[in-house]
Amino acid sequence: MVAVSLIAAQPGFVVRVVECRGEHRGWSEPEERSGPELVLVRGGWFRRRTPAGIVDADPTLGYLSLPGDEETFAHPAGGDVCTAIRFTPQLWDQLFDGRPAAGSTVYVGAALELAHRRFVAATRQPDVDYGLSEHLLELVRTALQESAAAATSPDTPPTPQPAHPNPTIHGTPTAAAENPGEPPAPQPPRPTATAAHRDPGGTPAQPAAATGGTGYPSAAGRPRATPGGASGQPEPAAGGRRPAGARDRDLAGEARLAIVAGDPAARSLLSLAGALEVSPFRLSRAFSREVGVSLTHYRNRVRVSRVLARLEAGEADLAALAAELGFADQAHLTRTVHRYAGHPPAHLRRLLRAGTTTAV
Repeated sequence: MVAVSLIAAQPGFVVRVVECRGEHRGWSEPEERSGPELVLVRGGWFRRRTPAGIVDADPTLGYLSLPGDEETFAHPAGGDVCTAIRFTPQLWDQLFDGRPAAGSTVYVGAALELAHRRFVAATRQPDVDYGLSEHLLELVRTALQESAAAATSPDTPPTPQPAHPNPTIHGTPTAAAENPGEPPAPQPPRPTATAAHRDPGGTPAQPAAATGGTGYPSAAGRPRATPGGASGQPEPAAGGRRPAGARDRDLAGEARLAIVAGDPAARSLLSLAGALEVSPFRLSRAFSREVGVSLTHYRNRVRVSRVLARLEAGEADLAALAAELGFADQAHLTRTVHRYAGHPPAHLRRLLRAGTTTAV
């Protein structure tokens, strides 16, 4: 069941929460938008199909729907929830200078996720006429900054930058090198496709779940999807390894979904590589090349997302949270969150719980 709730309506925009409460393995009926709509995921993941291809939307990757775009959706795992902000054409032109969007993918760094969560919290406050609009401006400003950061080098920290000419699509980042120490400066990854996204000829295929796969590693007891979605199991290879010709894009997509889903096999690089039946070197190299950031960075970004959700819910025991999410200790959690989100956990908890209009 997909539930849609209207949580705010203003002259220039409306805000809805869309929640999938069960598995919907097939594609939905085609939908078209009447106005530009920014969609940001708060939890779980789902698939969006357009004529341009199939992308997995999750807390690290949102999208923009434009009028006339035909899109269908699949919810193989269920339990996903997202925020959809629909703009009037007039407000869109004012916020984005009337620039046409060249693409629909929106990278969601920790700062943008924080702005998103504060925006949703502001819909529950009494001052929606001014307070909610200010939070919307903060959300758009952060999206513009993160889009601009995508055009910089992988070593550039996420400091405010001049707005990128197109706020909804980023440049192609250079693959970041693996760093076993501190996480690299947060940079936007490129969207990846799992093996179920396209068949070898490039034709959009059925979602993995429709054919018995979910896009997750088999170590958790779930079969992996294969190109074209024709089978729920990969072709056997000598020595139990993946075929040498398996596409790196598929491999990176499976790894990304395993990390987002919290698969036990994703607790370490070695265990994830074993679950995907490739060498750790190949997985690390393929992920960095296809996604644009290292596995270390991406895993930390997903863990910071979980920290934000727990802080918003009022979590106070950071030591226990650090252990649960696989950080070395509370200090490691605090350093990582501060680096990615720009604030220490205690300050983030106050921001998320307060729902005030104080600028981040």
